[in-house]
Amino acid sequence: MNQPSPSVEPVLAGRDNFIWMIATAADRYAAVDPGEADPVSRFLSQRQATLSHILITHHHGDHIGGVETLKARHGGEVIGGAGDAARLPPLDHPLSEGMVVRLNDSLAAELLEVPGHTLGHVAYRIGDALFSGDTLFGFGCGRLFEGTPAMMWQSLLKLRNLPDATRLFPGHEYTLANLDFLVELLPGLPELSTLRQEFVTLLDARGATVPHPLAVQKRFNPFFKADDPEWAALLGLAGLDPVARFAWIRERRNRY
Repeated sequence: MNQPSPSVEPVLAGRDNFIWMIATAADRYAAVDPGEADPVSRFLSQRQATLSHILITHHHGDHIGGVETLKARHGGEVIGGAGDAARLPPLDHPLSEGMVVRLNDSLAAELLEVPGHTLGHVAYRIGDALFSGDTLFGFGCGRLFEGTPAMMWQSLLKLRNLPDATRLFPGHEYTLANLDFLVELLPGLPELSTLRQEFVTLLDARGATVPHPLAVQKRFNPFFKADDPEWAALLGLAGLDPVARFAWIRERRNRY
């Protein structure tokens, strides 16, 4: 979709959750995955703004805990995956793969079905922004609470195929922890220490390591590299298929 780049601001919730606030007008915002209501209400009050939409990626409480309270307080149209509607707050717009809902005259949210973390997990593509929930993180991916390695691998391929300039807006600030794991996984890659320091500097400067271009993930995210022969050789996994490699890396990350 040919759209302008949306203006997005983070609201922090819990220990490391992001609630992403997307400007849909000068005084209106959409909220992505509001696990808590009060931080969003404070954000809106500070800007004398209203809530236009609520976008949900999956049913976990740290992503939907504030939805019904926000709906009661501020209104807003609730958007989520039709396939998991029974486990979500009531949806005004239940969407399936490739369906689009307009946020204003120039912005529209396209739903991408990306099961793995949960069976009904979705992501949203809005202009050059990808709201990936708990499917894709900075240098990581979500645990497989409900899906299979094959399912998650296909979901990651779908996201990896998006343009390099796509900005990644995940559901949690896990970037540095994932980079620490990556340094342990591949201690022979000298670029990783420099890369980690770049993200430490970024975190210190603006309080978050995201968004950043998807191109960085395509180059270094180990879960994107499960079909890369060079990485497979480095990890001693050359004899395995990409799904088995992905599963091996995911299990190592689970135990890290």
